Amino acid sequence: MIRVVLVDDQHLVREGLRALLDRADDLTVVGDAGTGDAGVELVGRHRPDVVLMDIRMPGGDGITATRRIVEDHALREVRVIVLTTFDTDEHILDAVRAGAAGFLLKNASPEEMREAVRIVARGDALLSPAVTRRVMRAAAAGPSPRARERLATLTERERQVLAKVGQGCSNSEIGAALFMSPATARTHVGRLLGKLGARDRAQLVVAAYETGLVAPGE
Repeated sequence: MIRVVLVDDQHLVREGLRALLDRADDLTVVGDAGTGDAGVELVGRHRPDVVLMDIRMPGGDGITATRRIVEDHALREVRVIVLTTFDTDEHILDAVRAGAAGFLLKNASPEEMREAVRIVARGDALLSPAVTRRVMRAAAAGPSPRARERLATLTERERQVLAKVGQGCSNSEIGAALFMSPATARTHVGRLLGKLGARDRAQLVVAAYETGLVAPGE
């Protein structure tokens, strides 16, 4: 059973999300909160698998709340999905950099929402295509000196794997493209997480764009 906490300042939104998630046999909502501060407290108490976090709220915004959850070592297994109303929200990239495992538009279908929770719960990145285009254009303004330094620490093989992660490939797809087993691909991804100080695949995707390994449209 995947345990979920909902954080949104609109009561009707929380009730709607609870209804559609509880309808699935493998998902259960263990609590909800109306502010970022209350959400962090709730997550610390329940330690859910996934948090659905509104990006704009009073009493502690979603980015700050996400960062507090990610930086708490006791909550290292918790994954955050940031919810946004518009795919042009300029704060989405900040949320992913803060440690969100992905982002999703609030107008996603019920099944898309349920599947998003499952994807993030198993450790994969959630990159809604409509939002990804906006975020990655911002990330790909050009490699910064810091991004070039990070890239220099990687082997050629690791750069190839990072590029495939940036294109949204799974471990199996990376293995097929680069002629390695999925297990080897998973090992390379693990090394990338350590070398780049990334929490999950979502942050590796951002790194792939920031370092110039992947360009918008690829």
